[in-house]
Amino acid sequence: MSHQPLIEATELGELIKQNQVNLLVADCRYALTDPAAGRTAYEQGHIPGAVYADLGDLLSAPTTGMNGRHPLPDPQAFANGLAALGANDDTLVVAYDAEDSGFAARLWWMLRWVGHDKVRVLNGGLRAWQASGGELSSEPATVRQGTLGLRHRAMPTVTFGDVLANLESREKLVLDARSPDRFRGENETIDPVGGHIPGARNRFFKDNLQADGRFKPADVLREEFKSLLGNTDPGQVINQCGSGVTACHNLLAMEVAGLQGAALYPGSWSEWCRQRDVPMERG
Repeated sequence: MSHQPLIEATELGELIKQNQVNLLVADCRYALTDPAAGRTAYEQGHIPGAVYADLGDLLSAPTTGMNGRHPLPDPQAFANGLAALGANDDTLVVAYDAEDSGFAARLWWMLRWVGHDKVRVLNGGLRAWQASGGELSSEPATVRQGTLGLRHRAMPTVTFGDVLANLESREKLVLDARSPDRFRGENETIDPVGGHIPGARNRFFKDNLQADGRFKPADVLREEFKSLLGNTDPGQVINQCGSGVTACHNLLAMEVAGLQGAALYPGSWSEWCRQRDVPMERG
């Protein structure tokens, strides 16, 4: 089934003006170096009526030191959390963040993961919203308990064991969404060890965007990903990054390009590099 994953700022503005009752706008701003920064930014000004979706709370499970920096939460708990913010089974959820959509893409992927198809990412984020004349509000959202339920989970995931076994079989292609320097093992300031999973290829998530922060056209994305994947079917691709967040950006870009079926490795490099005697590559 094909899904429209993006929404333009002008279209969202019209939906808000129409006071659509089945619309939930979710602000996903976050800073890896300051977990409180996103909520602070939300309180200072957000798209009118938006709720705040916290990466460190709603969109992640507790860390153990071995399961990566942003493990996936229990799917039922996540669905319950969205319902508590007002989401119903027929709600259109629009996710946004500051401008590059990295955190918004995580919410998009997770809603699809629990079977909720009516979710779109604001193309260009808050920057595009303001550029289109959209106003900001510091008023807290009025939240009513929703009824969002857990349904068939169609977005595939793989485990550390799956990725480790793939080093031998090479049946699947691993795409790493981190910046090229971190992929090479340089300038690593977030995880304890620098480098990448052996055999992985690098697709920096920001390469999916134009200069204005909006996604490149579908045909351009498709050509770029096909150039990287070669003859590999999208269903044989594993997307990873540092902690399973910006990998969702590549998954979103692949969806825009019509290349569905790739899997997410939620633990990503932050889980991989903490395992004992695990193989790594640099350069």
